[in-house]
This record gives sequence, C-alpha cells and structure tokens, in this order.
Amino acid sequence: MFQQINGLAKQWAWLDWLGIFLASYCQYLVVGALLLFVLAGKTKKEEVSRAWMVALAFLAALVARYGVASLIYYFFTRLRPFVAHATTQLIFYDAAKPSFPSGHATFFFALAVVVFLYNKKIGGWFLAAALLISLARVYVGVHYPADILAGALIGIFTGWVVWAVARKVKLVN
Repeated sequence: MFQQINGLAKQWAWLDWLGIFLASYCQYLVVGALLLFVLAGKTKKEEVSRAWMVALAFLAALVARYGVASLIYYFFTRLRPFVAHATTQLIFYDAAKPSFPSGHATFFFALAVVVFLYNKKIGGWFLAAALLISLARVYVGVHYPADILAGALIGIFTGWVVWAVARKVKLVN
C-alpha cells in the first residue's frame, strides 16, 4: 500500500505541492484555526468554554504524542520508509527518528477527537484535516500506512480518555 501511495509522487506537480503542503505546513493552519475558534465565541461564557476545549485538545495531543507515542518509540524502533526502501521522498526528514507510530497522526487525531466531542460540525473538519495531514505523510515518503493507522488509533483513544476524564471532573459539559 505504501508503494501505491508514494508511487504517485513526482507524477503531477500540483499533487506534489499539495502533498508537501499537507504533510509539512497544514498543521500550522489547523492550530491557528483552533485558536481562532476560541475567539469566535459569541459570548464571554462561550469563549471560556471554547478555551477549555482548546486546552483539553492540546493536552490530549501532547499526552498522545509525547507520552504514549514516545513510550512506543522507546520499545519499538522502525526505520523510515526512505531509509528502508527505494522511495520518492518529497520532504526532508530526520532518518534517525522512528517511523512507528506517526507522531503527526497521533497529535492531530487526539486534538481533532476532543474538538469533535465538543462540537461535531467543527470537529468533523478537524478530523478531515488530521486524515489529510496523515495520508500526506505517506505520500511524501516519511511514513508507512501502518504508522498512520497506529498513530490515529492512539490519538483517538487518548483524545477520548482526556475528554472522558474532563467530563468526570466537570471541566466540560
């Protein structure tokens, strides 16, 4: 599956540009959109509620990426596709960093799940962005599909746990 996705690289310039943008730069737009979501509250109470949601989203993302995924990196090291195989690599990435699970998928799925649990409509957009960012990481040659799947599952589970704990201690409705 990796070869089929990555094999599309360098076929169309516009698709390469889109893959590079999604894999490397879209993450900044996602974080910016999340911060703007707080400011779009109609009342002070809604802004405070959204600020809590954003704080929880970042907490879930950080726990998933720097807690759970880092623990897996410690016990399981998988070479990046561009190190282990002949690939078309469209972005530079540190070959020493393990491939499994995807840190980007872990981070952005955890973040998106918390947003989704707070607001289904907006959260759907964040989940779509997490998916596009993650798939683009395969397209540009820095992750295998299994890295993305594992990262997504870790992120989804961690986001849900953080949300459930926050509800239990009444930080969110």
